[in-house]
Amino acid sequence: MKTTTPALGLLFFLCASCSVNEKVAPLGTGGAAPDDAGAVPDASGGGAGDDLFAQLPTITPTATGQRGAAATVDLRGSLAAIEVLKRGGNAVDAAVAAAGVLGVTDPFSCGIGGGGFMLIYLASGDKVIALDHRETAPSRLEAGSYYEDGVPVAFPELVTSGLSVGVPGTVRGWSDALRRYGTLGLGDVLQRAIQVAEAGFDVDPTFFEQTRRNLARFQAITSTRALFLGPDGQPWPVGTIFRNPDLASTYRLIAAGGEKAFYEGQVAAAIVAAVKAPPVEPGSALNVRAGVLELSDLRDYETRVRPALSTTYRDRTLYGIGLPSSGGITVAEALNLLEGYDTATLTPVEVLHRYLGASRLAFADRGALLGDPEFVDVPVKGLLSKDYADSRRALLDLLQAPAAAAAPGDPYAFQRDPSPAPARARKATGRRAGANDAHDNETTHISVSDAAGNIVSYTCTIEDEGGNGIVVPGHGFLLNNELTDFTLLPDPSAPHPNVLEPGKRPRSSMSPTLVFKDGKPELALGSPGGATIITTVLQILVNTIDLGLPIDEALAAPRVSQRNSGDGSTDAETAFLSAPEAEGLTSLGHVLSDAATLGGEIGAATALRFNGDGTVTAVAEPVRRHGGSAMVEQER
Repeated sequence: MKTTTPALGLLFFLCASCSVNEKVAPLGTGGAAPDDAGAVPDASGGGAGDDLFAQLPTITPTATGQRGAAATVDLRGSLAAIEVLKRGGNAVDAAVAAAGVLGVTDPFSCGIGGGGFMLIYLASGDKVIALDHRETAPSRLEAGSYYEDGVPVAFPELVTSGLSVGVPGTVRGWSDALRRYGTLGLGDVLQRAIQVAEAGFDVDPTFFEQTRRNLARFQAITSTRALFLGPDGQPWPVGTIFRNPDLASTYRLIAAGGEKAFYEGQVAAAIVAAVKAPPVEPGSALNVRAGVLELSDLRDYETRVRPALSTTYRDRTLYGIGLPSSGGITVAEALNLLEGYDTATLTPVEVLHRYLGASRLAFADRGALLGDPEFVDVPVKGLLSKDYADSRRALLDLLQAPAAAAAPGDPYAFQRDPSPAPARARKATGRRAGANDAHDNETTHISVSDAAGNIVSYTCTIEDEGGNGIVVPGHGFLLNNELTDFTLLPDPSAPHPNVLEPGKRPRSSMSPTLVFKDGKPELALGSPGGATIITTVLQILVNTIDLGLPIDEALAAPRVSQRNSGDGSTDAETAFLSAPEAEGLTSLGHVLSDAATLGGEIGAATALRFNGDGTVTAVAEPVRRHGGSAMVEQER
């Protein structure tokens, strides 16, 4: 039976670079290990009395106050954002600082081995910007790489492989966001993350459970085993101190050398080596295929600054992320469908019935039509057309839920574009490389605002829980398996908007969202959860706009998710199955499947609400993923 090991003993086994005479203390005591020069990084911007981490506050999922606010899945992530705001940084600075810390404390969901989408509202110019740092397919990776003997490679074997790794975009995304819209540099905002990685943090139930669910593949990868498992090959117990000095060193390189330190030099070489020759334990039965990533792929990676996707819903204006994320378009199309109903006259069951039907139709279009806009001509204007929604709404049966998947529509007729509809976009169908284009509790969402009115809604990820399972040796971070978001067809030569092509960005579901009313910010929100990100954001919007729930209740409410399943079934959280609305939906023909088979939870959202009295309310999950953390810069 495994017993809890004293922290110092744990640290000795965690990394060969640790020495028994290193001073180690958890952040709760304010301690920090010395850096290479023997000095402790000053992340507080002041004396010891200014260090917000010296005594960690109580975790709360809701906070209301003035000036800035932050909500993340983890207390240290939220605290890092608030710390930067109190030092005078803006919301962009704070969001990157939070993401850096989450790369340490939530490494199975996000980190510098992945990518994301950052939605930024700049109050001074009253404009919304979408910063795309989604991963891209390597230049030598072809669609046929995912097939053997004419058959698609099994999903688990694709996930844990070099083949699934997209060129990471996070570091360049952080750098571009700070350079364009921030006030601080990478060297400033990463200091707290460096300290957290060195000093350590106590393993919580979420960290332990994530490690345990990935145990078999973590045991099979030498670098991953050395970092995330104890000397007996088992997860570190809850309550022990986990440190990641290799990640601290990598962050230091980036802090000193900027993005070039990641995309060129020793870090880039280590990434390429891990992809081309995965560090598999000798004798392991796990088939970990090699990838084809090149140094040039990393060196040439670029972020994209794109126009934010904009739509209206009732008396609100919504902004989201456009392609290559499907999130903004799918949410907008579903809302357009719902807009045809006066929800004020409907019961909650009737509203939910329409929400599920609208989501089904929007997902039908998503699956058939959406892909990287640099590779496929997507009829975005048609999909967002209110007239198109009017034509599709007739397919919503108000009396009975369908028992089969919906077919995609024809938005080209509403495109107001003389070009013909491309046949391949309308006719091709397929599935994600994964067995279920559905549910993944990982990824994470950060919601931040500052006193000047700037807002960041930021979703970042390494894709599935634990990414591709490979820690880059000597550098302390997991690589993504983002390329499994491409669509696999029975025939590798068949066309589809989301098939794998060199340099292409796989379709995403990430849905960072901003809501404005009367020209003023009202909400910022987003969630992890694979394709359920879209339904989570959509249901929270319906809960608060149509059903009138306060934002904390709207976010905490039990969830149901309809993603155009083949048999018509709808995933439902266990808590929803015991709610009165479940019986009402069942009477309308809905088949509710317990999401316990998918991990039990749908999404793990965070949100901000900007109140009429000038205060802001930050909200995180109260229960999902053992609860998140919401904080404000100045409590009221």
